[in-house]
Amino acid sequence: MPKAPPRPKRAPMAGSARQTSHVVSEIDDADPDFVSAVGRSFAILRCFRQHAKVLGNKDLSLLTGLPKSTIARLTYTLTKLGYLEFLAATQKYVLGIGALTLGQSYLSGLDVREVARPLMQELADAAGATVVLGAPHGQDMVFLEICHGNPVFMMRVAIGQRVPHGMTALGRAYIAALPPAERERYARDYRRRVPPAEWSRLEAIGQQSITDHAQHGFCFSLGDWSDEVFAAGVPMVSGDGSKILAFSCSGPVHAMTRERLLNDIGPRLIALRDRVSATLGGVF
Repeated sequence: MPKAPPRPKRAPMAGSARQTSHVVSEIDDADPDFVSAVGRSFAILRCFRQHAKVLGNKDLSLLTGLPKSTIARLTYTLTKLGYLEFLAATQKYVLGIGALTLGQSYLSGLDVREVARPLMQELADAAGATVVLGAPHGQDMVFLEICHGNPVFMMRVAIGQRVPHGMTALGRAYIAALPPAERERYARDYRRRVPPAEWSRLEAIGQQSITDHAQHGFCFSLGDWSDEVFAAGVPMVSGDGSKILAFSCSGPVHAMTRERLLNDIGPRLIALRDRVSATLGGVF
């Protein structure tokens, strides 16, 4: 076997990498049908984000909780397969072209984007805001489509970017639409990932989102994800209940007040969601 790329001598964390830990915890070693090596490889790929684009083996070990020796073997393999690219100058890794082809293949098969895009742009233009479509992945929501309607207010987000469930209207809408049993399982898992002192606040936020959804049909995020952004979010559940996506509409706090979200933007989001779902026949 060719010699694997050398490990970094020093690997200071990049960007927001310090804020994420042990993404490998989603792996179920107790499941006899679960191939742990595959799960750990994808855990490594999930570490690379907008603010953590360049990571070394030490970074990845800290983020996943996996031993450095295991990380070294996995990064070598992922590099050979084209899912990572090794940067000799920095002794670190970035995502390779293989990761892009996987994402592009997934996006190209999503009919929901083709149906939703013109309706999202219509709402974005009318509201002078940013409208996004997202899907859940682990503890985050991933942007599938983004439409901007305000050249001054351009949220710095990109397709494929991940945002946390609990702090965003997009994620709160998803959580509110979960069946009670699944929501309880999600809460138990999420509780293990956050500091104990934070749990009461996050639990209260989640309960408020459920209440808002039950009362209004949509959820709010009032400066929780970003101090400068207010947003509303609405879930879209497939006809068989097996899949949940979500739409959100975000704008600057001076224009996107809670009253406007409640009386104008929220109802428009519901109408958009209903049109998309009806066009697709509830299948997406």
